[in-house]
Amino acid sequence: MRLLRIVPDDTKFDFMRFRRISFPMSALLSIIAISLYFFHGLNFGIDFKGGTLIEVQSKSGAADLAKMRAALGALGLGEVQLQQFGAPNDVLIRIAEQPGGEVAQQQAVTKVRGALGNEVDYRRVEVVGPRVSGELLSYGVIGLMLAILAILIYLWFRFEWQFALGAMIANVHDIVLTIGFMSITQIDFDLTSIAALLTILGYSLNDTVVIYDRIREMLRRYRKLPMPDLLNASVNQTLSRSVITHVTVSLALLALLLFGGQAIHSFTATMMFGVVLVGTYTSVFIASPILIYLGVGTGRDSLSAPDRDK
Repeated sequence: MRLLRIVPDDTKFDFMRFRRISFPMSALLSIIAISLYFFHGLNFGIDFKGGTLIEVQSKSGAADLAKMRAALGALGLGEVQLQQFGAPNDVLIRIAEQPGGEVAQQQAVTKVRGALGNEVDYRRVEVVGPRVSGELLSYGVIGLMLAILAILIYLWFRFEWQFALGAMIANVHDIVLTIGFMSITQIDFDLTSIAALLTILGYSLNDTVVIYDRIREMLRRYRKLPMPDLLNASVNQTLSRSVITHVTVSLALLALLLFGGQAIHSFTATMMFGVVLVGTYTSVFIASPILIYLGVGTGRDSLSAPDRDK
């Protein structure tokens, strides 16, 4: 006997009834997310924009941001951002890309060290030139597109083309909404964000494939059961597994978000949104009901399996 039961056995929720709400709502949110991307943009990090990132720690207690900002502002390095994170003596310094290539970037680091002197410890220094940052952005976008294409091909071979198309639409939906979230919050979009998007794709695909497997099994067993009822039964039978996975991943991401530090903040925040708020919702309310409109199950009478419809 299980002492903890998150989802009751034999649930009979009518998930398909909400498709008339979930589809228009998701379409509207996707349009808003795309508009945010084009009109508000993303806050590209050092990886994609080029520039210098310096993490320092004050030796004499809490960092005096005003004093540090004044000292660095007099160096003539263009845009310089200072951000306190973690402990009161931890400061993150971002310096805009310097004209003159990587040599100029290194010179900017030397100037910062000279201005701050021995009052701080230098914990991390990252310098990314403009050519490298452009290549990283291109490779990141190509990697994301190849991942979506590979998912489409994999599901096409494993299931039918309708399942592959449904999963791809669901995955694109997840990516679009997550990018919209990153645009409206203006958290750093860097290489860790690409990793987060790829992880969200994998999580959403895993949850979707579990439901699709059950749908395929039900299609062979119940040839005359209406598709909305069949999809409801499939989602309800896998609901306990989905919720347990969802809760486990949420707890792990929450710990990383609270205690992981600034270095992985953009990764964990993106993952928290994409996995917790989008991925599970998409598998149930987008990937499953869209099969109705793609014509899945219309030729079930021709299947060779015996009719066990109740």
